Amino acid sequence: MRQASGSAANRTKRRAAMLSVGYNLAATGVKLVAAVMTGSVSLLSEALHSAVDVVASVFAYLSVRVGSTPPDEQHPYGHGKVETLAGFGESILLMLIVGYLLIEGVRRLIVGSGLDNLEWGVGVMALSTLTSLAVGQYVWRVGKRTHSLALMSNGQHLMIDFWTSLGLLIALGIIYFTGWVFIDALLAIAIALWLFRGAWQLAHRAFHELIDHCLPQEELARIHQILRSEPNLLNYHNLRTRRSGSMRYVDVHIVLPNDWSLQQAHAVADALEQQIERELAPAEVTIHVDPYDPHRVALREQQNLYRELLRD
Repeated sequence: MRQASGSAANRTKRRAAMLSVGYNLAATGVKLVAAVMTGSVSLLSEALHSAVDVVASVFAYLSVRVGSTPPDEQHPYGHGKVETLAGFGESILLMLIVGYLLIEGVRRLIVGSGLDNLEWGVGVMALSTLTSLAVGQYVWRVGKRTHSLALMSNGQHLMIDFWTSLGLLIALGIIYFTGWVFIDALLAIAIALWLFRGAWQLAHRAFHELIDHCLPQEELARIHQILRSEPNLLNYHNLRTRRSGSMRYVDVHIVLPNDWSLQQAHAVADALEQQIERELAPAEVTIHVDPYDPHRVALREQQNLYRELLRD
């Protein structure tokens, strides 16, 4: 049942990634043509943004395919970090585009430039605003539901595309009716700063996943709640968590009565593993059972007290 559910999720992720690739290819071509016809640097910035989204979509599609590959002998923990690496690569690419747009926007402010055929620009951006909203919402929801960082970042790109398209549509309309051409360069700079903000957040999140940052506090709190709700559990320690793509990994040591049989201890550990895996799905949980040892407990409490004193 779990395998069938995982296969369905992978198919959904692939469909969303392919839709994103197709949309971004079409949007990039149309915007580039409109940018050339109008001479608008803000429209060029939007076209370059869509071009980055094409690369990001390809990254997302390939990383979803590779990341969903089952574990093997050389990769016993699976290939989930490929998705995280793709998200990090997208953020670096976005930052390079930001640098170019800032330089070009400032240059246009100083030198100045004229715009032609603004009707084309207004029409293209009106269409882009509607389509990017629909596609972006779909890809983001799929990424969130399947816990795919690559798709979530790709959906974020598309939603940024919606807001920048809307802003650019309004700006081109103002330029068309007022002739204030300098707005074009100012908007290009604003788009660049907006892209930098999203790129920085994406890079920050992907970096922490690559170095095995622990799970979010709300997920850790749920794990603690499940462990503390087990009435036979005397204590637990060495809780470690990390994330690889959409898969969460949890391992912890639990303390049970030292007069229990191996079968009793295994039953409790197995039940806790299954409960945490259901709560955090997809997840893989490993629990190590320790027998109760008063001397070991006292030593651990002394070590914890010593760490708290050092922290103070």
